Amino acid sequence: MNVAATLGFSLVCWGVFLYLFHKDRSRYRNCYVLTFAILSLFPLIICISGNNWQEPMIVIIMAFLLSILIVPFFLIYNGFVMMRKEGRHLSQLLSLGLGIAILAGEAILAAGVLYYAYVGNKTPFLIQRTIWPVLGAVFCMTVIYGSVSFLIFMIYTLFLQIIPRKKDFDYVIIHGSGLLEGDRVPKLLQDRLDKAIEVYRQDPTPPKLIPSGGQGSDESIPEAEAMKRYLLSKGIPEEDILPEERSTTTLENLRYSQEIINSFPGRKYTALVSSNYHVYRALRYCREIRLKCTGIGSHVTFYYWPNAMIREYIAIHAEKKHLILFVLGWLCCLALLLAMIYI
Repeated sequence: MNVAATLGFSLVCWGVFLYLFHKDRSRYRNCYVLTFAILSLFPLIICISGNNWQEPMIVIIMAFLLSILIVPFFLIYNGFVMMRKEGRHLSQLLSLGLGIAILAGEAILAAGVLYYAYVGNKTPFLIQRTIWPVLGAVFCMTVIYGSVSFLIFMIYTLFLQIIPRKKDFDYVIIHGSGLLEGDRVPKLLQDRLDKAIEVYRQDPTPPKLIPSGGQGSDESIPEAEAMKRYLLSKGIPEEDILPEERSTTTLENLRYSQEIINSFPGRKYTALVSSNYHVYRALRYCREIRLKCTGIGSHVTFYYWPNAMIREYIAIHAEKKHLILFVLGWLCCLALLLAMIYI
């Protein structure tokens, strides 16, 4: 392969991604275009390596295989940590369930490979066409399809956190997350507030902070009031805090905050601060209500992050359009698999 050709191809891929990303960061297509741009680097690496291309490829393949082995065990371990620290609610068992599913898929795939390698008649595992091998193959395909889709989503979500951002905002929306004991700010929400304070203090012209969150049935005060008290305790002037106390969902957080922003004249450069795993979905809601925002993610405790990321992935794919596309993609993979078996 020619270095100039592969370099040009890679530059085109990254150029397309950067154009789409600059146009609208909340588009789901960006997840796949970014992955394609990253994959375009591999032919370039092979070309640059020349006759020694085998060495970087072996390293990449070994790292990939090692991650395949480690990931399910990590997710299962993380699931038990979540149960110990957060309780045994169904929403806290997502990493455990995904880990078990991936491990089962890998075990079935390994069994098929070993069967083909060591059984005397050398009949391929899939081409036996009996029901159990076929069902096993469909299960493995489903696990691989879902895992790859989730990985693509995760890579883009992480990319959103590492790109440079401007520091000149007029308003910063801070998403609520519920209160402890009716009026106390929990660690997750404290991290969001601390990130907003960091943005406030780095801004050359300090913005207005909009703590957003209404009052739940088990809360003695609105979330926005508790957030305001925390901001005041950290030295933020009261005149720079504009509480939004009506919202009960992420979409309402943004819609009611937008009403506050629009009630003031002048420039309206806006940022939203939420937990890093939640920023992408919040940006999608911003697009829905036509609120131009820069998403800024706050720190999340490491053990909590995998489960939260899986929950966000499920929420995105529960949307009608993305659910249809996900199912169509799965059906295409299923058709290809069945064609390999029966044709």
